[in-house]
Parts: sequence; structure tokens; C-alpha cells
Amino acid sequence: MSKDNIQDVVRKSLEKYFRDLGEQQPSNVYEMVVFTVEKPILEAVMERADGNQSLAAEMLGINRNTLRKKLQQHGLL
Repeated sequence: MSKDNIQDVVRKSLEKYFRDLGEQQPSNVYEMVVFTVEKPILEAVMERADGNQSLAAEMLGINRNTLRKKLQQHGLL
């Protein structure tokens, strides 16, 4: 799947989310989307790195301590 395809999936998902809200005003959309997509990203990268946090952090372009914090936030440790 290309970057463009991922962007299309996110866009379509948000459009559906807004439709489902109807007249309700959305709030914290950015935080909701980031938190929602973060867990599958972490799961996929950790699997690709065979559980090696240092390698996963490098693949993600983040500090290993940041990765560990995010893994804990998502209940992946």
C-alpha cells in the first residue's frame, strides 16, 4: 500500500466519522486520529523488528524511550 492509499483510507474514514456524527460537533479529532493509528503502527513495526525496541525506534525515527512510553500507553508492553 502506498502513502497515497493510506492517506485516502484516513480521509475516507474521517468523512464517514463526520457523517456518522450528524449534527454533533467533532472535538479533538487530531488527537483521536493519532492515537487510533498509532497502535497498529507500533504493532506492525515491532513485529517487523522482531520485538527489538532499538531497531523499531530507528525504523520509526523516534527515540527508544519515546517508543517505550508509547508502547506502554497502548498496552503493548
